[in-house]
Amino acid sequence: MKPKRYIIPVFIPHLGCPNDCVFCNQRKISGKLKPADGDTVKNAIESSKSALPDDVSAELAFYGGSFTAIPAEEQIALLEAALPFLRTGAISGIRVSTRPDAIEEQCLVRLRNYGVKTIELGAQSMDDGVLRASRRGHGSEDTERAAKLIKKHGFSLILQMMTGLPGDTEEKSVLTAKKLISLSPDGVRVYPTVIIRDTALYELWKRGEYREHSVEDAVNLGARLFKLFEEADIPVIRFGLNPSDELSGGDAAGGAYHPALGELVRSRVYLNLARELLSSTTHDRDIILGVGRGCVSLMTGQRRSNVSALIKEFGLNTIKVLETDIPAGKKVTILH
Repeated sequence: MKPKRYIIPVFIPHLGCPNDCVFCNQRKISGKLKPADGDTVKNAIESSKSALPDDVSAELAFYGGSFTAIPAEEQIALLEAALPFLRTGAISGIRVSTRPDAIEEQCLVRLRNYGVKTIELGAQSMDDGVLRASRRGHGSEDTERAAKLIKKHGFSLILQMMTGLPGDTEEKSVLTAKKLISLSPDGVRVYPTVIIRDTALYELWKRGEYREHSVEDAVNLGARLFKLFEEADIPVIRFGLNPSDELSGGDAAGGAYHPALGELVRSRVYLNLARELLSSTTHDRDIILGVGRGCVSLMTGQRRSNVSALIKEFGLNTIKVLETDIPAGKKVTILH
């Protein structure tokens, strides 16, 4: 059995970013947080490891900025602080997040020499019009080039995409997902757009120049994307922003923010599969749906919303959802 994995995050807000994307308020955040240094790395690892059981594999992750765009000496200082912990096995590896236009051969060699194993690349969209409207400062070709270089140098590649950006549509997001799949990442993160206060997007929204990407929009689209990635055997590591007191307390002024967005998306996947199943088979008005272990709540939906929807759509009397040893390749089946 593989040991459980734990991420030790070190945030470097906005370091290395050459511009402000319309959806980003990292400069506001960076004004509240002390810039990370070697002591930050050391303290983060020591405090996390002291609270973790021995069977947990811990990985250090630099999040928040564009790691490979900060000066090389600053990268080295942060990475060198982690080296003693790598050598003793206190941490199993390092991952960094960065921009597609901040990946070059030389920086990848440096990262490899300091024990970095995974690179997360903020592609956000593979539509150049959407990237321009979002002020990303890079194009889709930068993502393709960077992804190929990262894979060439033997790193694990995680690609990040956003939905609901300015100029985006559902079909553009689906095309983005397909293009990301073609780059063979080891995983993806999907972040539906949230309208955060003190951002350019917030001002566009207030002026009526940006249509909100709602939670329902994100869930409907997310179910399509989730299915695409699953069929390509690419895990969706996260769907939606990590919930926080700040976002829940008002910093998220609109858009697709929900503390359990990923759960809602996976539940919608089950609802869609059950719809397909009921539409294609003959069944009684009292049915029992079988799902895999631990998946009953996903099938029933929050407050039994999936069950209520299916009863209404198919004129059923009752639906029961039971755990079962479902055949390989299926999520939902009708039990007789």
